[in-house]
Amino acid sequence: MEIRQFPFYFKSTIILFGIILLVYAMASLRGILVPFSFALIIAILLNPLANYFQRKGIGKIFAIIFSMLIAFLVFGGIMYFISSQIIGFSEKLPILKNKLFELLVHFQAWVQTTFGISLARQVQLVNEAFSSSNGLVGQTLGSALTTLLLVFILPVYVFLLLYYKTLILNFIYESFAEKNSGQVADILRQTKSAIQSYMVGLLIEALIVATLNSTALLILGVEYAILLGLLGALLNMLPYIGGIIAIALPVLMATVTKEGYSTQLGIIIAYVAIQFVDNNFLVPKIVSSKVQINALVSILIVLLGGALWGIAGMFLSIPFIAIVKIICDRVEGLRPFGKLLGDEVPTKYGGLLSGRRNTKASLSEEIVKNTK
Repeated sequence: MEIRQFPFYFKSTIILFGIILLVYAMASLRGILVPFSFALIIAILLNPLANYFQRKGIGKIFAIIFSMLIAFLVFGGIMYFISSQIIGFSEKLPILKNKLFELLVHFQAWVQTTFGISLARQVQLVNEAFSSSNGLVGQTLGSALTTLLLVFILPVYVFLLLYYKTLILNFIYESFAEKNSGQVADILRQTKSAIQSYMVGLLIEALIVATLNSTALLILGVEYAILLGLLGALLNMLPYIGGIIAIALPVLMATVTKEGYSTQLGIIIAYVAIQFVDNNFLVPKIVSSKVQINALVSILIVLLGGALWGIAGMFLSIPFIAIVKIICDRVEGLRPFGKLLGDEVPTKYGGLLSGRRNTKASLSEEIVKNTK
């Protein structure tokens, strides 16, 4: 029987139409997919801990509950610390607002003198900017509702994903031909280990960066140094874009609370140095060496994630593109896409790679390997 070959333009049109439908479905089902995506990542992280408890003779249900309880205590402790810092920050908010207003008046006078824009025109431009962003109120309300949904539904998702893990894996196995079962098992095993090591590496990296940020800000005498350092570490998970915001926050705080500009300059120098250490030493040594994403893809996927799912999408985009790269690297027909996403830069054409290649296991990969 002759197999009909469709022309390229027909196949590319079908693929493009499928991508459009997928993006539309992901945007429409945001309220369901966002908490499920976070739950999937948390379940992957807690899976080794649940397996450890089961090996110690604890039943499956109680092993999952104990794992979730430990995660809840750690997360609750971090949130308690952040909330206490925010309460202290809110007590000085009136003073900070007055100082910020004074700076704003000086800035308006500078703009009028330098660019010849009158104060009335400046106020008009600001009002137009605010009126054009009224839709942000609805987005903010939607984000609040999504956060509330996360609090209640996330633990349920995590528990059920861990409980039905075997059922889900068996479904994946049975979805492929029996002759491919060995390859599917190998892909799933390597993918799970790589994802776990990548996420563990991100957490370790964030802890180190938070410590470095807070130490630098404390030395420079910036108020709420620990809170700003921790926020900077969280924002650092957003490649390049998050780093810029992380620098802007303490610079703004120093501008409001201190005279002169020496502190702001010190903050910029310290954060640039920390970013250098992070990118050249921490990430290669700690984060999984198998899922490094190049700068172009990182920036593009963060922006696309933000456009699709807002702030949650920006944080979820990097772990999920890492998962896509892991799968592409292990499926024969998808390996060119894995190379395109990766950070190994070839110096020759024709698929010959002579760029960076990290063959030594990272710290996170060793940690995950030792928990098996």
